[in-house]
Amino acid sequence: MDEILVDEKLNMTQQCAFAAQKANRMLGCVKRNMASRARERILPLYSALMRPHLEYCIQLWSPQYKQDLDVLEQVQRRATKMIRGLEHLSYEDRLRELGLFCLEKRRLWGDLIPACQYLEGAYRKDGEGLFTRVCSDRTRGNGCKLKEGRFRLDIRKKFFPMSVVKHWNRLPREAVDGPSLEMFKARVDGALSNLV
Repeated sequence: MDEILVDEKLNMTQQCAFAAQKANRMLGCVKRNMASRARERILPLYSALMRPHLEYCIQLWSPQYKQDLDVLEQVQRRATKMIRGLEHLSYEDRLRELGLFCLEKRRLWGDLIPACQYLEGAYRKDGEGLFTRVCSDRTRGNGCKLKEGRFRLDIRKKFFPMSVVKHWNRLPREAVDGPSLEMFKARVDGALSNLV
């Protein structure tokens, strides 16, 4: 079982560096031992061996600072640049070509799914009062807006209910009004390019 490194101020910088270091070690091992740089070989190895280190318990230690986000993202940058034929493309173009999201969007996607489940009735007992719906008849945006909480400490901005509300309220109506969780996931995939 892996450990989570947190300092006395609940700063996750050490954990981000630790996760990136472990993923980089795996990336180096793949680079040294794989003769083929084909997409069909590298992409599954990245998904199975490196990305789990970057996302292990991420809901607990979600990066708070841009420098931490960059440390984690750098691993995915290096992995996608290894793929033959994509070396000359920009990072964004490589992601588009491979059908991947940046890690920040993957974390957001992973936060929006439980928010949707909660709003549809799951976790009601455990998450009492987690989100508050805003009654509004405005026609802009989606019809299921959530109330943004007020807080004094900046660290609260990173708490799950606070970080999700802003992005939830920006989702299009067709994503939020989806008839099922699977439909919600599919529609959020399309909407994510405009959220981060």
